[in-house]
Amino acid sequence: MSHFICGGQVQANGIRQHYLRYGGKGPTLILVPGITSPAITWGFVAEVFGQHFDTWILDVRGRGLSSSGEGLDYGMESCADDINAFAQAMDLTQYHLIGHSMGARFIMRAAVKRPDGVVSLALIDPPVSGPGRRLYPGQWPWYQDSIREALQGMDGEAMKKYCPSWSEEQRQLRAEWLHTCYEPAIRRAFDDFHQLDIHQYFRQLPAKTLLMVAGKGGVVQPEDEAEIRELRPDIAISHVENAGHMIPWDDFNGFFSAFGTFLGTALHAEKPQ
Repeated sequence: MSHFICGGQVQANGIRQHYLRYGGKGPTLILVPGITSPAITWGFVAEVFGQHFDTWILDVRGRGLSSSGEGLDYGMESCADDINAFAQAMDLTQYHLIGHSMGARFIMRAAVKRPDGVVSLALIDPPVSGPGRRLYPGQWPWYQDSIREALQGMDGEAMKKYCPSWSEEQRQLRAEWLHTCYEPAIRRAFDDFHQLDIHQYFRQLPAKTLLMVAGKGGVVQPEDEAEIRELRPDIAISHVENAGHMIPWDDFNGFFSAFGTFLGTALHAEKPQ
């Protein structure tokens, strides 16, 4: 049985924000996806969270069905403000924040800017690149070429060259929705990976924090973990050894196991029938 409740739109921080809601009961959880992941592509993950939490997935501006196009600011500050404005508009007063990759960087900034209400933060393989640091391992042509091909129209088979390890269902879903990722928004986020350093925020995070590391992702290395641990001694760090950067796609069970009881309950990775 699916835990999906509805999709919706809300005006918050001066833009239209689109969301998907799962579960509807229990503590509130807000999930912010990565750089080219519209909310719907995280639905299979939200089905599990929805067993225990009132789960909301956001379409980050410039992606999915949220506001997009020319004239918008796609930088970290605006995207962090979007998260806080969404929570306020939906009257979400206490919530867990989970962010993958780019989304992890955004929830860090959002929590620092508006700490009230943040129960916990889960940072899923966040890019730790920045000025003077090791480059983010993702290459810009991979994003640009796949988006432009999606704009022309592509199917799951064509997506295989970009996501060879994914299931046919997941490749098809990405092929269907990737065209909604506005290239200038993606470029801004990619550039910010290298121009904005998130390490300054670790000491300021207002709630307990989990760092989840992809063993095969190459994004967070042991030396990065050591630096983060020094900045935030109480941080919980877990590893999904056999997963690349897109952790739940590579190791669905391992992703949820890596939370342990951090969110207050153990998560059981049973895909909906």
